Order: sequence, then structure tokens, then C-alpha cells
Amino acid sequence: MISVRRDICAYCGCCISVCPEGALELIDAYLDVDANTCITCGICVRACPLGALEVKK
Repeated sequence: MISVRRDICAYCGCCISVCPEGALELIDAYLDVDANTCITCGICVRACPLGALEVKK
């Protein structure tokens, strides 16, 4: 599962654009991760310029 550090996230959308499964979306200015769709590939984690995402096992 991908965890979002809301105190760091700038909600820029970089992670959303690289997600191959479309598991990320901005809802009311907050980043939401769909746990049913996310395959925990980590592409979004590597794409985040602020390091606001991490893989939680």
C-alpha cells in the first residue's frame, strides 16, 4: 500500500500522471490512493519530487 504524507504533499499531480493502474486521484485537494487498484509498484513514490509517498508493507 502507498502511504501519503499529507504534511509534505504539494498535490502537484506528478504521481497521478505516472500511475499505470490509475489508482491515484486528487479529491477535494487531497491525494487519494485506491487500495483495490494500487499494485504497489512504487512508480509514484519515485516520481514524487517532495518524497511525500512511501510504500507501506
